[in-house]
Amino acid sequence: MRSHLIRLWRRPAGRFLAALVLVGAVPTAAAAQYAAPSFEDQPLGEKYHIEFSGTLWNPSPSGLISSEQFGIVGSNIDFNKDLNFTATRFEDMRIVLRPSKKQKFHIEYTPMNYYSATALDRTVVFNGINFNVALPIQATFGWDVWRFGYEYDFLYKKRYYVGMLLEARLTKMNAILASPIDTEFTTVRAPLPSVGVVGRAYVLPEVAVNFELSGLCGLQNSTGQVSATCKQTPGAKYQASYFDWNIYGTVNLTNYVGAQVGWRRMTTLIDINQDVGNVKFQGLWFGGVVRY
Repeated sequence: MRSHLIRLWRRPAGRFLAALVLVGAVPTAAAAQYAAPSFEDQPLGEKYHIEFSGTLWNPSPSGLISSEQFGIVGSNIDFNKDLNFTATRFEDMRIVLRPSKKQKFHIEYTPMNYYSATALDRTVVFNGINFNVALPIQATFGWDVWRFGYEYDFLYKKRYYVGMLLEARLTKMNAILASPIDTEFTTVRAPLPSVGVVGRAYVLPEVAVNFELSGLCGLQNSTGQVSATCKQTPGAKYQASYFDWNIYGTVNLTNYVGAQVGWRRMTTLIDINQDVGNVKFQGLWFGGVVRY
């Protein structure tokens, strides 16, 4: 069994508490630089300093995982054909700090965990061990993403805005296969910086349509050279790419409370020393937002 760890934080609860501390600390520093947002002539839903939202996301998973050990190349294990993973509901939490009208700081935590009890219809190699055909297995897959971002709205009008987004993403993959005779797991943690574009338009004074697109492609091969391409390179020591689409609408019941519905697609490739997660999650989500 093997774990490739780039240790950043250890416990999700501790990381979320640290995020809350950051939210409490940044306003004091920001106040010295930025004036509070002017709320004059702004639509409902734009008059806030801090925003918290929670969503329920029901994504359909697809993709594959692979883990090498002892020089034995792992099989490409398919989420649907081999492991029978199905759509599962998850929670997503977001905090937005707005020190000025055109600037925002984002914190988001998205934990996803899939589980299945099934039987393989082919022999697969995972972490150097054979899991034989017709062998009953229990499969667990975890995918946790922390996002820390800075947004600047370079075009800001009364009924719409467009901005740029710079992010640092901390992604953790955890995969476990357990059979009556063996249990194998692999864990990978990796930072994934990204850039993106965001936009919002008010089709009615109380109704906003939002668009977010962010991501990055990058490779580091075995010689340490870095190339910006989304194509996989066999034998590369490290490679990663990430894209996140999020389109949603917000109905603001008051300036302080709103309801949201949207569609999101998140694709990620992480390949560290032949431990691979190449996954896609997409589906509808529903949520609510509160502001201060």
